[in-house]
Amino acid sequence: MKKFLALMLVALLSMALFVGCTPDDEPDQPDATEGPVSAADIPNEMTSDDGKYEIAFVTDVGQLMDKSFNQGTWEGCKLYAYENDLSYKYYQPANGDQATDDDRINAMKAACDGGAKVVVAAGFMQAAALRTVAQEYTDVNFIFIDGWAVTDEVDEDGNDIGTPLDNCAGIAYAEQQSGYLAGYAAVMEGYTKLGFCGGGGGDNPACCRYGYGFLQGADAAAAVKDVDVEVNYSWQYGATFSASTELQTMASGWYASGTEVIFACGGAMFASITNAAAENDAKVIGVDVDQSFESDYVITSALKGLSASVEWALAKVYDGTWSDIGAKTTSLGAADDAVGLPTETWSLQNWTVEEYNALFEKIRSGELVIDDQYPTDHVFGFDNVAVNVI
Repeated sequence: MKKFLALMLVALLSMALFVGCTPDDEPDQPDATEGPVSAADIPNEMTSDDGKYEIAFVTDVGQLMDKSFNQGTWEGCKLYAYENDLSYKYYQPANGDQATDDDRINAMKAACDGGAKVVVAAGFMQAAALRTVAQEYTDVNFIFIDGWAVTDEVDEDGNDIGTPLDNCAGIAYAEQQSGYLAGYAAVMEGYTKLGFCGGGGGDNPACCRYGYGFLQGADAAAAVKDVDVEVNYSWQYGATFSASTELQTMASGWYASGTEVIFACGGAMFASITNAAAENDAKVIGVDVDQSFESDYVITSALKGLSASVEWALAKVYDGTWSDIGAKTTSLGAADDAVGLPTETWSLQNWTVEEYNALFEKIRSGELVIDDQYPTDHVFGFDNVAVNVI
């Protein structure tokens, strides 16, 4: 697995996988005889001969091509399907960012009834729907991205307490490691006034790990440089992971008041932050995928190997090794080459790739452990970073 993810991460950093396209700019179907293709070469829509679609993707809230979490996951689905001559289709729950568990259930059932052999579901909000549908469609495998081993029973607070479902596999990531590297890089680059805008309203574990790691990295680098760092830290306007005029106004106000770079952690929220950065000639840190292609104001991105890990998990469905991940939570991090920063495309000038590699190796080896137990009340106590929770 480590070798596979390492190879895929190299492909990511060479820009092959994450050059996005929009639904209004669909490419023609690539010719399979022409050799390897990028995800951007594969159309989002296809028509199967029998009207059935074997690989299904059920989106998280936000747009399919959000240039972040949904898009990175979908690209893994498309690439695996194309490379293995399989049909594929995406399903977006009704009601957009106001989707309910029933909406997600209906989308998953539509995928199963539409011929899915495997359903890839993105985002922590899919848990309840997965629990319902996976028990009804026991011949379908479900891959829960940013998820965990879903069980057949929960307690009164919704926590899994039952038997893990054999046909459901949870794939989680050590986002705190990528966040740490991004925060460390920002301060080593010379920035001391940072911002963080997170998606999910403060309840999304992945975004919380990103944010907490970002603060830890900034604190560690501030200690090295013997400087004080200030961070504006907010979950406002991020509950739906959507761009908004309110978020752009807030971010623009931060920049105007001295914030130098904002970590935009929440799917399509990225557009609001980059628009604010453009207004103020300021900087942005992207998330999940390499977002340097989307804005000249991006200095780096906190990555997790979404596409590579989705391809790896899909292969488990077809090569007879599903039991390796079924009924389990697989957590991927630096040791799996599944997180990091895109050194080939970053615009950092004061922190070298060699220094980055040395720090990454400490995380990979376990010499440096990044805390993933973020405070749920978002109250922090750092020696070198003053956090202004907004």
